[in-house]
Amino acid sequence: MNKGKFYVTTPIYYVNARPHIGHAYTTMAADIIARHHRLKGDDVFFLTGTDEHGQNIQRIAEEHGMPEKQYCDMIAEEFKRLWKKLNISNDYFVRTTDERHIKAAQKFFETVYKSGDIYKGHYEGWYCSRCERFYLEKELREGKCPIHDMPVEKVKEENYFFALSKYRERLLRHIEENPDFIQPESRRNEILSLLREGLEDISISRSTVRWGIPLPMDPSQTMYVWMDALCNYISAIGYGDDPETFRRYWPADLHLIGKEIIRFHVIIWPALLMSAGLPLPKRIFAHGWLTKEGKKLSKSTGNVIDVDDLVDRFGVDPVRYFFMREFSFGKDGDYTDEAFINRYNADLANDLGNLVNRTVNLARRFFQSVPHNDHPGEYDDEIIGMAIETHRLSSKQLDDLAFDEALETIWSFVRRLNKYVQQTEAWRLAQDESTKGRAGTIIYNCLEGLRFVSVMIYPFMPESALKIREQIGLKGMEEDYSSLQSWGTLKPGTPLRKPEPIFPRIKVKKAVKAKEQPKARKEELITIDDFRKLDLRVAEVLEAERVEGTDKLLRLIVNIGHEKRQVVAGIAEHYSPQELVGMKIIMVVNLQPATIRGIESRGMILAAVGKSGCAVATLDRDVPTGTRVR
Repeated sequence: MNKGKFYVTTPIYYVNARPHIGHAYTTMAADIIARHHRLKGDDVFFLTGTDEHGQNIQRIAEEHGMPEKQYCDMIAEEFKRLWKKLNISNDYFVRTTDERHIKAAQKFFETVYKSGDIYKGHYEGWYCSRCERFYLEKELREGKCPIHDMPVEKVKEENYFFALSKYRERLLRHIEENPDFIQPESRRNEILSLLREGLEDISISRSTVRWGIPLPMDPSQTMYVWMDALCNYISAIGYGDDPETFRRYWPADLHLIGKEIIRFHVIIWPALLMSAGLPLPKRIFAHGWLTKEGKKLSKSTGNVIDVDDLVDRFGVDPVRYFFMREFSFGKDGDYTDEAFINRYNADLANDLGNLVNRTVNLARRFFQSVPHNDHPGEYDDEIIGMAIETHRLSSKQLDDLAFDEALETIWSFVRRLNKYVQQTEAWRLAQDESTKGRAGTIIYNCLEGLRFVSVMIYPFMPESALKIREQIGLKGMEEDYSSLQSWGTLKPGTPLRKPEPIFPRIKVKKAVKAKEQPKARKEELITIDDFRKLDLRVAEVLEAERVEGTDKLLRLIVNIGHEKRQVVAGIAEHYSPQELVGMKIIMVVNLQPATIRGIESRGMILAAVGKSGCAVATLDRDVPTGTRVR
């Protein structure tokens, strides 16, 4: 098998909140493609990561009473945790706060600057702080951000600009001459229409945002967060510090993104690369959005798809399977629990699970191992031909990112194997010595068919694929797609394990009850020793005042018994300074000091935060200041 290279990326995810189903959807798709290409024998580099700079992060970190880097560290770990739980096999996790990325982004900016495509000017226009994006008047929807449906603000500042308009014709020509560059076709047509209307130069720096990468030639300005973020695709593979690796993997073979960020990736990013003299990515695919029960996903309304909860209730592989099987990747999709359970029971429990269970049981009962395949008969050639064609077609469909079609192709073969057992009545033939040899060949063909299935579903459901292989007498995933070029590699006489249900049926009532009473997540449990590391003390607030220039922060002077401490807390929207003076509160006193808005904070106030507001943790009776809380 020829070994080429394949470089696939997700967008890097903004750390303004914990990961959600949209992030997981893109990342699961990228993981499936990465695993698919590894099975093809390619040298794969799979990149994901987090986008950690910008005004929004600066604001949110202040609200949490944390330094920006500490906040980013916390959220980045949440992404890493969830990707591990979802069996994501990324080769590298890039963070835009990494020193390597910062240096690469500055080098890239400098290269574009030296090309003559960056100039200084004044920007005046509309800005959305949520997506940190500038908008033209015509792009707004009733004066609001078209993505977040939130009011935008009028911004006027001195910035550096990129001469994007200069690249309009080159972009048009490239897209027209490379029909696979933007996919699906509906997005390509949308971008072509936009380009034909014309382009304006864009601001690529901010003078009012300090939490960002300083410009190499003007440290008073920071790089616009979207330019910073786009550079991750080259910084992670050695741009500026590892030319050999960079030459090996660039250009990217596939950028996977959500459709809301398509303009950055198919207009701004290619134009910047043209300016820097670098090749363009080969393909950019913008997938659709997910909804739940016909409604937009929203934390504020509680209409969310909790990925952790889904995996805890149903298992990681069924989650990976459902989202790739139920929806066409380029279109929007609607999630319901009913659809999930129906798909699980029909495809996984009934079709595949039943095939594995009945085939292995028949083999063990009548042959004690993998039987011989020396009694050919009716339907055999059809089964063998279909197995090889199923691999060929499903592999091509995966190349085209038609995940749902690839799975349907594989499941057509699974259903055909089930029908094959029924048509031939293998269980009846096995009970008669004169026809037992024929039964053995039928069962062998089903076991060999399951070997094919285990390899083909491995990119989608790696754990389940390995379980199937264990039950048919194979160890691990020691094969790649080259093993599916021929039939009959499963060795007769191979011992078989007692089958265990891989996909037990889901009872609807039980599933609903589990949803209403989710179990505590294993990852969230800590030991008593972990808890003892926290030094919690009763503290008395002596002074309180608002931090100038922010609506969220208060500066407190507290007495913790043996000394006074200064603490910054993000509770100004819920408490006035006067309310807090004299209050006895609970405080973590052994945190590393942090500097917030230029003020050193030595500790953290405990508070409960929910939809109804914020409540500082206090005590129900008077306790001496400095008392330890256990």
